[in-house]
Amino acid sequence: MWEEEARGMMARRRVGVARGGLGALLAVAVIAAACSAPDGDGGMAGSGAATPVSVERTGQQVFAATCAACHGANGEGHPTWRIPNEDGLLPPPPLNGDGHTWHHADGLLYRIVSRGGGIPGYESGMPAFGDQLSHQEIVNVLTYVKSLWGDKSFQGNSIRETQQLLSENDPFPPAGS
Repeated sequence: MWEEEARGMMARRRVGVARGGLGALLAVAVIAAACSAPDGDGGMAGSGAATPVSVERTGQQVFAATCAACHGANGEGHPTWRIPNEDGLLPPPPLNGDGHTWHHADGLLYRIVSRGGGIPGYESGMPAFGDQLSHQEIVNVLTYVKSLWGDKSFQGNSIRETQQLLSENDPFPPAGS
């Protein structure tokens, strides 16, 4: 079902871009909003307003410290990520665009990192990091994860663009929520 929804959104986006670049403007607005954290909220002390590069760099540092042990240093995931363990849960999937992470909107990805695998409809062995990471650190690490996707595509559509469109209806939550 998500594939049909994503294809429909991609077709609408192509029309919107052709009619005046609204999709490009939205992408700039999303990046600007994600990168506007003040100092002290995400480990970017001394950087002033965050830039896409500082968000990604900070996200890479958080990823290395908290995510790489399970998902791999380059987000490659567990080699048998598609085969359930004895407990019926799947091992950590790739986050580099080779798995299904891009099928999920920013809001769901945020909830998964924050709350772990206890989300109804999303049972996994993922630990919760909401008590260990700040709101901005979670956003930063997810921004870094998306940078691992490069220019990968699925059925001729950019996975980055598809995920961005899915996120329009479920964006990152505001800080403090």
